[in-house]
Amino acid sequence: MHLNDLITKALNDERLTADEIVYLLSLPPTSSESYQVLAASRALSARLCANRAEVHGQFALNLAPCPKNCMFCSFAAKNGIFKGSSQISPDDAVQTALAFERNGVNAIYLMATASFDLAEFCEYGKEVRRRLHPETILIANVGDQQESGARLLKDAGFNGVYHALRLREGTDSDIAPDARLRSIRGFKEAGLVVGTCVEPVGPEHSNQELAELILFTAAHQPAFSGAARRISIPGTTLAERGMISELRMAQIVAVTRLAVPHTVIGNCTHEPCGIGALAGANLFWAESGANPRDVLEKTEEGRGHTVARCSSIFNEADWQLLEGPSAFFS
Repeated sequence: MHLNDLITKALNDERLTADEIVYLLSLPPTSSESYQVLAASRALSARLCANRAEVHGQFALNLAPCPKNCMFCSFAAKNGIFKGSSQISPDDAVQTALAFERNGVNAIYLMATASFDLAEFCEYGKEVRRRLHPETILIANVGDQQESGARLLKDAGFNGVYHALRLREGTDSDIAPDARLRSIRGFKEAGLVVGTCVEPVGPEHSNQELAELILFTAAHQPAFSGAARRISIPGTTLAERGMISELRMAQIVAVTRLAVPHTVIGNCTHEPCGIGALAGANLFWAESGANPRDVLEKTEEGRGHTVARCSSIFNEADWQLLEGPSAFFS
């Protein structure tokens, strides 16, 4: 394979094959060839969004041990990080959402653990939606849902959802991969826009696994794709497998951008970092409250980034910031 030919193919919006994606992922992250991939992704990403990156804000409604036992998540009951259960009040949810809106985020995400009652989640959503500006984008981050649940979210005023088929779903979690796929289809049929990601990437995941998931995200025409590395939760089984570097994550972000159709203008990474922005990531998240990658109950006191910090990282990578509602979910 010739690298320049693959880059030209991707820039022309021609689909890369699984073998071609594996080839790009197999380049040594510190090689000049890999840097060519990062540069191509940055140029393509900027062209598709007019060089305007987005910062979205996410906060959790509750904190509780989750029976789905995703091994990479601090909420997993089997990980034993959080023993008790708590949730914020509807007024606290409104105030947090309004603070994100004032700080200029392009979309606001409400997150809850998979066992949180959907009807109650939608009541929170309705109250938040009522207090936000009508044009503000509201996104749900919830567990798998039947078609009726998807319609409830739509009726509650949500514009879209974040939902991903995670790496080694069903092995590193107690969730059937088919359930994730059915949920994504159901969300879209209900009129919700779906954002997704290749995550959570660890050093044990093969290039073939990554290529398969990149192609999976591409096939669903999401609001955004991208890639995020797994953050080690101290004392857990997965922590023993280690973490990939930010440079390796940036490489995967760049390859994902080149492999996904140009109609998908969003390309995310998490957690926010300068090299991710250099590699073509045009979406970061600011966070508050509980966080599945943190062991603190308030991630703003730990791993969570503020809107200002996310914006600063983008500015340091010569991105401009979009003002107003997210273009990805429009």
